[in-house]
Amino acid sequence: MIHADSIVKDYGDFRALDGISFNLEDSGIFGIVGHNGAGKTTLLKIMAGLIAPTSGELIVGGVDAVKNPDLLKMSLGYLPEESHLYENMTVDGYLSFFGEIYGLSVSSVRAKSRKLLKDLDLDAGNKKIGELSKGMKRKVAIARSLIHDPAYLVYDEPASGLDPMTSKYISEFLVSMKSKGKKTIILSAHNLYQIEELCDKVMILQRGKEVVFGTMDELRGRFGSIYYEVEFTLDDESLLRGIIESYQKSAGVITAKVSDTDSLNSLTKVVSSGGGLIKRVESHFPSLEDILFKIG
Repeated sequence: MIHADSIVKDYGDFRALDGISFNLEDSGIFGIVGHNGAGKTTLLKIMAGLIAPTSGELIVGGVDAVKNPDLLKMSLGYLPEESHLYENMTVDGYLSFFGEIYGLSVSSVRAKSRKLLKDLDLDAGNKKIGELSKGMKRKVAIARSLIHDPAYLVYDEPASGLDPMTSKYISEFLVSMKSKGKKTIILSAHNLYQIEELCDKVMILQRGKEVVFGTMDELRGRFGSIYYEVEFTLDDESLLRGIIESYQKSAGVITAKVSDTDSLNSLTKVVSSGGGLIKRVESHFPSLEDILFKIG
C-alpha cells in the first residue's frame, strides 16, 4: 500500500506540490495527469525516492520513503521520461551491471534478463545500446527497472515519443504485469486515452494541488455527464419542436444529441408515432481529456 499525507515540495519561493494526500491499494495501475507544470514529475520523483519533499509523509510498502529512500529503491523500479542509458554497453552487459548493483547473483541476473527480454519482445543481438531504435531503447529502460523484480513501479511517460505499435506493446505489457497481481504501477502520460484505458484510478493535479482522485466512473460523475446521440428518419420535422433544440440532417437521416434518458424516451416516442425509424442510439461518456479541459 502507498500512503501519502500532506506532501509539500518547495523550490525556493515556488511551491511545486501543495499538500498532496492519497492512499493506493497494491496491485493496480494508477495514473497521474495534469497540464504542464502541474507537479506530476515532481510527485513521481518523490515517490521514487529521488528527491525529498519539503514536508509531509510518504509510506510505500511499509517503507518511509522520506527517511529511508535507499531501502525504498530495493522494492521500487523507476522509469524517467527520457531513457538515460549507457549507450556503449550491450543490453546484456547493461542489465548485468544493474543486477549486480542490486546484489543479484550472475546466474539470477542472466535468468531474469532472458525472461524480461522475451517478455518485452526485445532481441538486440550483440548490438550496443546506442545502435538501437528509440523503441528498443525504451524497452531496455523498462527491463532495467524490472531486473530486481520490484513490487512498485513508477513510470514517467513510459511510451513517450514512440511509434503507435511500440506504444501499444508497452501498454499491453503493463496490463499483463497488472493481471498477474504482483505489481503496483504509478504512471504519468500525456496520452490521456492511454491513461483512461490502463488505469484503475486517476489523480488530476492542477498547479501542485490535487483536484480529484478516483476511478474514471467517479471522475465522470463529478466533472462530466453522459449524452446520447440518436440517428433517425422522420418526414414531419415539426414534431421535433420542444423535444430537441438542434439537429443535423444528411441524406434524409437526422442526427440529434440528448442529455438524459427522459429526453431520449420522448424523442423515440415522437419518431415512432410520426412514422419514423430509429437507426442508431449511441451513448457517449466524457473522456479524461474532456474532464481535464473542463477543470482548466
